Amino acid sequence: MHIFDAHVHIYPDKIAEKASHHVGEFYGIQMAFDGRIATMTESWKKSGVERCLVHSVATTHDQVPKINDFIHASVEASGGMFVGFCTLHPSMSAKEIEAEVDRIISLGLMGVKLHPDCQKFRVDEPAAMQMYEIIDNRVPILIHAGDRRYDYSNQDRIKSAAKRFPRQRIIAAHLGGYSVWEKAVPVLAGTENLWVDESSSLAFITPEQAKEYILAYGEDRVFFGTDYPMWSVSEELERFDRIDLTDSQREKILWENINNFLSLK
Repeated sequence: MHIFDAHVHIYPDKIAEKASHHVGEFYGIQMAFDGRIATMTESWKKSGVERCLVHSVATTHDQVPKINDFIHASVEASGGMFVGFCTLHPSMSAKEIEAEVDRIISLGLMGVKLHPDCQKFRVDEPAAMQMYEIIDNRVPILIHAGDRRYDYSNQDRIKSAAKRFPRQRIIAAHLGGYSVWEKAVPVLAGTENLWVDESSSLAFITPEQAKEYILAYGEDRVFFGTDYPMWSVSEELERFDRIDLTDSQREKILWENINNFLSLK
């Protein structure tokens, strides 16, 4: 089957190992890789991955344009393997957000990635709502979702934002709620403008739970993702294979859903 990894973090080589280490410390997880693009590309191609949705997160306002330039350059150099999402930061002014959204669209980047826990903002606070209003569904938003340690991106806040902006397409990462799946799924499943990826989930839940959550969201609304550099793609594919799904459902999650979502051929 064709494979599209819909959740990949990438970093410039000079900071990749350090950035990967910091992410591992943040989650208390031993990272599988060093965060370099070449490391990921080589391993992913060996595993049959044909496309990746790549992004990075700005933890300060001034990082935004530099990160977006890096993502754009990485997409251009990937030979069609990468699809890029930009970053924004809630401390940006409305004028700055408007200009950067216009710029990233002109560059061909196809969405926005936000990480409320790392960027320290609540998904439904006024500054975040300003971002969604300016984006105005011109591109989708991928939001890191959930973490039992924090309140920034809990399922109720994501639901609130989705209801406030019903036209805005939202991808809630990690099956809608990293480490709080049992709480997130009942709240978010059935939300019309919401999709999910299953990155950083399959290592912590059973195949039976994974199937339950996937079917709750709907087999057309779930994307495969590895959360590189956190996990090995071969191990994530093995975990995915343990879920009792039909071949049609697998093909949708591994390839069709995200391509259709992004209107790619």
